[in-house]
Amino acid sequence: MFSGTGSSGLYKAPLSKSLMVILSTLAFILTVPLQQYQQYFIYNLQAIKQDHEIWRIISARTVCLDLKDLFCSCILIYNFRIFERRYGSRKFASFLLGSWVLSAVMDLLLVEALQHTLDVSVSILPSGFLGPIFALFVPFYFSIPSVQVTQILGRFSITNKTLVYIVGLQLLTSSTTIWILALSGLFSGIVYHYNVLKVQQLFSVPKWVTRCASFTLEPLFSSADPTHETPIGMGATLEIQRQQRMELLDQQLMLAQLNQNNRRRRWQGGLINWNRLFPPLRNRFPSNNQQQESEPNRPSTTAAVSEEQVARLMEMGFSRVDAMEALRATNNDLNMATNFLLQH
Repeated sequence: MFSGTGSSGLYKAPLSKSLMVILSTLAFILTVPLQQYQQYFIYNLQAIKQDHEIWRIISARTVCLDLKDLFCSCILIYNFRIFERRYGSRKFASFLLGSWVLSAVMDLLLVEALQHTLDVSVSILPSGFLGPIFALFVPFYFSIPSVQVTQILGRFSITNKTLVYIVGLQLLTSSTTIWILALSGLFSGIVYHYNVLKVQQLFSVPKWVTRCASFTLEPLFSSADPTHETPIGMGATLEIQRQQRMELLDQQLMLAQLNQNNRRRRWQGGLINWNRLFPPLRNRFPSNNQQQESEPNRPSTTAAVSEEQVARLMEMGFSRVDAMEALRATNNDLNMATNFLLQH
């Protein structure tokens, strides 16, 4: 949720846009003209285990047959596009792939556990791309800061994240068995977020796949660069306008956090803490020889830049010089450095 991206919707998020378009198109086709083929997209666990119809795992866990679930899923994908901008399309696709595979395994394990412990038999689960969507709530909870928008009755705070959680609850209450998908999705999101058993390397999307997608899908689903002449909310729905205001509030919080860190230093200028980049004049020109002798032994006030963090910023498209400067200014805080670079 950054400056310059709120009014552009899905700018720099071609994968999120392609997911919304493709999933909506397939669901519409199966709902209206080709209803007779819906049976091949039902998440039937009995058919998978007894009849060995393994292909149902792919078809049923991708295409949504309930339009209400599809609508909520598209809203959540739209809100979670921030992670594609922050991590890049390749890492975002790797997260979706890893959480999709892990949640598929967890679906089967949870159903078997219910059968053996509580003697509850579940044969059909809701169809759709629900596992990765629920998994995205994990980085959303840990990585996106909350900004209070208003209060209800003076006690209940409404933040920029409240709408997303409400849509998630609406999706959670759409059926009696969707909580199984929610648990498996949240579990897979936690496992991938904390890189348990090196799952991030195991489910990393190969570079040749991203190159092929950049030549085929990206020209079709990429969004035009945002223009500053177009006012926020022009031609948008009410929900999108609200989301844009939330993005601006998130940006203000990021800037406030950065300014708060800068005010803790003795001397600063603007958004960048120049004291960290350039030593004060009194440290450059000591007043006596004793200070000159002790100057070589004085520890440097410049924070060491992590090469791993620099590499991650360069993968997002920033130059090495800008990445190093932003990391120095934010004391190697990757999230704040990313927001700073996107805002300037």
